[in-house]
Amino acid sequence: MASEAAHITVPGPHGDREVRISSPSRVLWPEAGITKLDLARYLVAVGGPFIEANGDRPVSLQRFSGGIDGEQFFSKNPPKGTPDYVRSEMVVYPSGRTHPQLVLDEPAAAVWAAQMNTIVFHPWASRAERSDYPDQLRIDLDPQPGTDFDDAKPVAVELRAVLGEAGLDAFIKTSGNRGLHVFAPIRPEWEFLEVRHAVIAAARELERRMPDAVTTHWWKEERGERIFVDYNQANRDRTMAGAYSPRALAHAPVSCPIEWSELDRADPAEFTILTVPERLSTTGDPWAAMGEKPASIDVLLEWWARDLENGLGELPFPPDYPKMPGEPPRVQPSRAKKPS
Repeated sequence: MASEAAHITVPGPHGDREVRISSPSRVLWPEAGITKLDLARYLVAVGGPFIEANGDRPVSLQRFSGGIDGEQFFSKNPPKGTPDYVRSEMVVYPSGRTHPQLVLDEPAAAVWAAQMNTIVFHPWASRAERSDYPDQLRIDLDPQPGTDFDDAKPVAVELRAVLGEAGLDAFIKTSGNRGLHVFAPIRPEWEFLEVRHAVIAAARELERRMPDAVTTHWWKEERGERIFVDYNQANRDRTMAGAYSPRALAHAPVSCPIEWSELDRADPAEFTILTVPERLSTTGDPWAAMGEKPASIDVLLEWWARDLENGLGELPFPPDYPKMPGEPPRVQPSRAKKPS
């Protein structure tokens, strides 16, 4: 007996493609009643802006064996049977290992990824052909316990001002959960470590201006009820959910670009797989002009150098990274050995 399947037509730059969706009635989001076929149709509806934001970049696919409550894993390299319209590029990981990573170039590639049970898409900050050099400066504003999305809003506004003073034009999106993501297009002339230092410089300036609301402390025990500026998302092979990517949460939210003028009244729960296509068709894509004016990070690197001279050095890297030059000990303060 043949297994259940559906075929979906996906427009793209090379014409229509037919993508087969197996188990189309499988429910991925039980609370919202959203199926695998619904997800595929969503990706067709948002296909243009989705690829504009996430295409031509190494991408990690967060795949689920069943629905959002099932087992999950990350897929980076092309699996067996990858169609010829899905390519890969060699990238270098923090360990120094080189490996091919998936790249999505058209909406059909995103729908194929959904067929492979992908729910969340995690694009790199760099383009596939120049993967060592980010063309986006990305900052994750992460509300800590005792704070929420509304607390992140004034922090994002001030961060926009900080970046503006450094000559960068900031764009914003919801994370799809409780936080906010602020992106700024940059020229792909600096390696990941330099961009990380630029992010740290901006984060420290933000923390100086809003010390009661913002923290750059890596260790959770030191953060308090503040918005954490997660500078480690600027590292090589560290990613966040892409623009228009679904999230694996009960109400099927989407990480959604918004206009700065919308931020004050924005409610992340309103941006879902069911609502975002209509939003795009009526209001357009707030990130449509994202890459038109890439900027320099020279001013932020000057701030980084200034802070170094004032005794503010490197900050901790993620635990899976090799030990980095100038990095402080990777031990939380409460467990650090006290000087004898």
